Amino acid sequence: MSACAPPHTPHPHPPHSPAPTRRRLRVEGADLSASVAVFLIALPLSLGIALATGAPLQAGLVAAAVGGIVAGRLGGCPLQVSGPAAGLTVVTADLIDRYGWRATCGITVLAGLAQLGLGCLRVARGALAVSPAVVHGMLAGIGITIAVAQLHIVLGGSPDSSVLANLRDLPAQLAGLHPASVSMSVLTLALLLAWPRLPGRAGRLLRGVPAALVAVTGATATAALTGLALPRVDLPSWRSHALAGLPEGPVLGVVAAVLTTTLVCSVQSLLGAVAVDKLVASRSGPQSRVGRSGLDRELLGQGAANIVSGALGGLPVAGVAVRSTANVKSGAVSRNSTMLHGVLVVVAALLMVPLLEEIPLASLAALVMAVGIQMVSLHHIRTVTRHREVPVYAVTALGVVFLGVLQGVCLGIAVAVAIALHRLTHTRITHEEEKGVHHVRVRGQLTFLAVPRLSRALHLVPQGAHAVVELDGSFMDHAAYESLQDWRSAHTARGGRAELAGRRGGIRTAGQVPSAGCRCRPWTPWRNHQSCFAGTTAAPVGQEAAGELARGISSFQRNTAPLVREELARLAREGQRPAQLFLTCADSRLVTSMITASGPGDLFVVRNVGNLVPPPGGEHGDDSVAAAIEYAVDVLGVRSITVCGHSGCGAMQALATTGAGGGSTPLQRWLRHGLPSLARMAGGRHDRARLAGREPADEVEQLCLTNVVQQLAHLRAHGPVARALAAGELELHGMYFHVGEAQAYLLAGTEGGTVFEDVRENVREGVGRGEGVHGPVGSTNRGQV
Repeated sequence: MSACAPPHTPHPHPPHSPAPTRRRLRVEGADLSASVAVFLIALPLSLGIALATGAPLQAGLVAAAVGGIVAGRLGGCPLQVSGPAAGLTVVTADLIDRYGWRATCGITVLAGLAQLGLGCLRVARGALAVSPAVVHGMLAGIGITIAVAQLHIVLGGSPDSSVLANLRDLPAQLAGLHPASVSMSVLTLALLLAWPRLPGRAGRLLRGVPAALVAVTGATATAALTGLALPRVDLPSWRSHALAGLPEGPVLGVVAAVLTTTLVCSVQSLLGAVAVDKLVASRSGPQSRVGRSGLDRELLGQGAANIVSGALGGLPVAGVAVRSTANVKSGAVSRNSTMLHGVLVVVAALLMVPLLEEIPLASLAALVMAVGIQMVSLHHIRTVTRHREVPVYAVTALGVVFLGVLQGVCLGIAVAVAIALHRLTHTRITHEEEKGVHHVRVRGQLTFLAVPRLSRALHLVPQGAHAVVELDGSFMDHAAYESLQDWRSAHTARGGRAELAGRRGGIRTAGQVPSAGCRCRPWTPWRNHQSCFAGTTAAPVGQEAAGELARGISSFQRNTAPLVREELARLAREGQRPAQLFLTCADSRLVTSMITASGPGDLFVVRNVGNLVPPPGGEHGDDSVAAAIEYAVDVLGVRSITVCGHSGCGAMQALATTGAGGGSTPLQRWLRHGLPSLARMAGGRHDRARLAGREPADEVEQLCLTNVVQQLAHLRAHGPVARALAAGELELHGMYFHVGEAQAYLLAGTEGGTVFEDVRENVREGVGRGEGVHGPVGSTNRGQV
């Protein structure tokens, strides 16, 4: 017995404590249905990708099962589905051809260990710094390689390991095509394309079955019924399944293979996790249990999955866009759907072998060829064209096709860096005179390298002339900024006029700024701009407010309007479609767009004294608030309503002072709607709302908090709100904003009452606990400047 061990065996639990209860695994119906949908997609694709790599077909099933169970349980993106990915096909095929299958499994294990190391170093977000044009070009090159190779199997032949060899042998393959293989391939492609386009109500129901499953099943059934003689899936016995072995060969070659596998697996998985977050955010309905992805944890989960998959003789594992999209759109709410899909793959691999061996190889090849063609995305091509990154995309794609994935990615990164340096150093500066106005136009990035040319152009402007400097770019460094400001100060001091203007979304600087005007630049932090005009001449009595209004409008037209014009034009065409109704106080210190990080079209805002919601049918009801609620819920279809109180509320101070006293003025009649809040606060400690971590500063702050809770109760009594809540189409949230601390708190229900919690804690945890934790945080930020 160890010296540290107790002298007797302890009880499993203290004698007076209840026995520990076992936690039961609860699986939501949405997760179960989503797992079935993902399984039906993953099964044929896993076999097809294994076929395309030249690996044993069972390796695809092993990778799908391990990706679902291990990566699904340990990964940081709950709804991302991992498994054998088409983006890894070329890499894996090259490794098998060079080192053999068992050594490839060993390389997969080493790549998983490398991913674990990167995850521990917390460098996951660094992978997102890779230019999207490089990533899209890499996927396009892999897609082209896959499509060319699988075309040989579609025609009844066998592909070579080289793209050039496959292209060279294609005419001979066309001359000796196999009619049975071609017919099954054509049938597979026809079903794959036609199934998502079935018309009518019946078609809408049938489209719920994955097109990939329908295509492969249709071809398999047709081949079986017609008795066609063609190659089919051959799954050897699991007893002869090969496990991982040590790779042999030059050390540098093995290291390059491990780095290539690590790079492709990691980048594809991390970008997939970011895409899944966007899909989840755009999905309607409650999503309280689906938090944002932890990219470092996702990298650790992918590394663990690759270690297990490689050790068990499976393909490399990465996040798969097709399956992840299907998982999100099928309504999955937790990682249970991903794990269940892996369990279903295991069941299929053990019990469905006779059915799987009836699948024609030509049908799987056609399915994978279609996936490869889809990887050359027209949307990606349009995007890189719009951002003038076609050379990066093209060089990466061609490098992957003709040289290899790692070489192609390195070439793409080199071209991206070269283009960035070219844009940074090549700036065009011109000077011309039009109708007495001297225009100095700057095209490109304005850095210290362009200051000498900028200075020469500015000195061409005569003293006392009207000059306009037009900046068209996205970056201006300190040296260029100082040069411009010095010239403008000197030019205006000699009686000239100087304007700095931005065009077409480039650098936005102030327009003509007189010496006594507002010197705030458009991108400076928000602050009180009244101090900018402290030196201006005093306006006559009654005109001061009008002058401030005119200056504010002028500043908006000069600086802000060019930034939001495009977004507002879109909203004008499409109409308003806000996601939230935000009901708050009329207090001038509450800037709703600022405290919610929202832009035009995000919030439908209702403001009144005291953020009150009169209950329906009251003696002194208010149809304006009720009308706004009805319009927001029934017409605009908002998904959430937030009631926001704030510190130092004058309405609550008046209510706390006068109490239930009567009054005949409009303000006194309006404040009667706050009397239920007073009664709630006096009803006992359980009914009192409080702030997390501290007690309310005084009775007024206590009333401000309690008032938010009471107004939420009034809100539920309104018919449109009650109906939407019953249908699960609406969420209610409470919020408290402390003006002096610039801190927002969100309402959460607990057993001890109602607590307003720090928003930062809610966002950090990524989970919600009851009412109010989602709040208006994380809006779409449309048009934010």
